[in-house]
Amino acid sequence: MKKLSVVIPVMNEEDNIAPLFEAVRNALKDIDYELIMVDDGSSDDTVKRMKELADERTKIIIFNRNFGQTTAMAAGIEEAQGELIATLDGDLQNDPADIPMMIEKLETGGWDLVAGRRAKRQDGIFLRKIPSLIANAIIRKSTKVYLHDYGCTLKVFKRDVAKNLGLYGELHRFIPVLAKMYGARITEVDVRHHPRIHGQSKYGIGRTFRVMSDLLLMLFMQKYRTKPMHLFGSLGIPMLGTGLIIDLYMFILKLFGEHIGQRPLLTLGIFLTLSGIQLITTGFIAELIMRTYYESQNKKPYTIREIFVGQKKDANEKEA
Repeated sequence: MKKLSVVIPVMNEEDNIAPLFEAVRNALKDIDYELIMVDDGSSDDTVKRMKELADERTKIIIFNRNFGQTTAMAAGIEEAQGELIATLDGDLQNDPADIPMMIEKLETGGWDLVAGRRAKRQDGIFLRKIPSLIANAIIRKSTKVYLHDYGCTLKVFKRDVAKNLGLYGELHRFIPVLAKMYGARITEVDVRHHPRIHGQSKYGIGRTFRVMSDLLLMLFMQKYRTKPMHLFGSLGIPMLGTGLIIDLYMFILKLFGEHIGQRPLLTLGIFLTLSGIQLITTGFIAELIMRTYYESQNKKPYTIREIFVGQKKDANEKEA
């Protein structure tokens, strides 16, 4: 088993591939590592450049189409064979030279996950930094996982933590929360961050709203993943009870000859009764889905067109 697996999702990064390979090889020359590149549906020459530069340490996973960064990361982690697993972006804003320091921090401190914190972030203030600061503060407060930079892809995990994250949808930014749910001990360290030189960023202000949507999912997963009925039942039973009391009261009034057809209280009683029933039945369905999720076979949310394993290059080919 190798010491380290480095997982890098890429999409349309053809101009960054050569310097990225060079940076990884220079940074990890003293470590027994494998490099797993996951192409997430590139439409340029990214795959061609990766195949040209791949050596015996490199494995390239090529998706049929774009599935998203989280799914690409999950595929790379699934393929990883190392005792430790590192993840970073393919745009060269993360610096692979920080990985040895993070490994040392993990091993000497007894941590399960070391997350990078971009101390001097090289991004735009209004479209990237400020929305990120707000989102990070909300996530910290809501999840009680106290990290400063959830958006930094550069992380080093122990193998068992990475393999049990359960990455789906766009949850890669919530990896520390998922790891904490698994029981991992987490810390963070300052890492370098470089401005993007080649290619276009795939991030925008619109992602902030998706972060908030995913945060609601994370809060649900933290508290009710294995007991969804506790959420839906806690909401549904009081509503159903209140609705039935109102309906009983209106029924008694009707027996005494009152006209209740136009009473707003009747509408409220019916609404609360139906809503309570819906929430409780939703809880039952969620419980069944949860049990199916945990007991069913481990199906992957992606399809792989090809897995390309690079061949060892001789000295002349490397120089060329």
